[in-house]
Amino acid sequence: MIHRTDLAALTPAQRANVIYAQAQSELSTRLWRAAIGENDRDGEKTRSPLGGGSDMAMDSLLELLGTQAPKSAKGKCKCQCACSCHDEEPDEVAALPKGPMTAERARAVAERPVALASAPTAGAMAGAVSLGTNARYADTLAAAEARSGIPSAAIAAIVNAEAGKGQDGSWNPLSRNPRSSAAGLGQFLSGTWQTLAEQGGTWLNEVAKARGWLKENGKVDPSRRSELLALRYDPQASILTIADMARNNLQHFESAGLNVRADSETLAKAAYLGHHLGLGDAKKFLAGNIDSARARQLLTAQIGGSAAEQRIASAGDATRAHRQWLLDFIDRHVQPDKFAS
Repeated sequence: MIHRTDLAALTPAQRANVIYAQAQSELSTRLWRAAIGENDRDGEKTRSPLGGGSDMAMDSLLELLGTQAPKSAKGKCKCQCACSCHDEEPDEVAALPKGPMTAERARAVAERPVALASAPTAGAMAGAVSLGTNARYADTLAAAEARSGIPSAAIAAIVNAEAGKGQDGSWNPLSRNPRSSAAGLGQFLSGTWQTLAEQGGTWLNEVAKARGWLKENGKVDPSRRSELLALRYDPQASILTIADMARNNLQHFESAGLNVRADSETLAKAAYLGHHLGLGDAKKFLAGNIDSARARQLLTAQIGGSAAEQRIASAGDATRAHRQWLLDFIDRHVQPDKFAS
């Protein structure tokens, strides 16, 4: 929050810009909370994004406030995603039932084919992120955006939220969570990394096949597993795999009817939610269905047993404690605008 005395020292035009930027940031946070059915005032769950729609579509609200180009406009949307989601509707989408997200429309959305995001042009990638002490990762982030269609700033925000950092804010490729198997810039669990190596179409799968780490059935050869897991500490491998995982998760969220491309912040936070929890738990989280035992396990892995028990006692149950902690963490740490040039 900007203090009144700080605003007083600015020119009228500067004050207007600061106030508008702050209002836009607060709007983005509220849109993200609304997208996942969360009341930003008291943490109460409102309408599930996997079920019904809201009284006012998020796209319409953004357009009304001038933060998103009208749907009829050509070119990239304000979220700067490299997808075709804001172009004119293709025939198969236009044919879907119109109106609120009814059960019929939800089934139609879930069953339609999901196209891979198209790669941006070199001009769109140039100067896309401002990385400061992490500038050495710019080329890898650009390659990750080109591969996945996920904006570089969103990928950088995920890395920044996950990786350990030096005193100057530089990301530590050797980051390791002492309470789990999470490692590298992306803090990938051993099991998640192995699953992605076995998943066709990922960068990691291509590398695993080329290096002979997979058996004929496509599963990781146990004798080569340690080599595969060591690759988590390679910055390029970690960043490109973050992008692949984000693309996959966002496509699943969209198929379920969740508007993950409302703006750049919503896109980055939705991608981070899928990265942090994994797709299965992320879907349960969005639906409010993570049970108490699993919530306690997840919270303990992140903040330790003692801190987790204190939060659970304060919130009244483990599911609520975990939800409150994770939403607060995402709001504070996943900030793509910080990396936008």
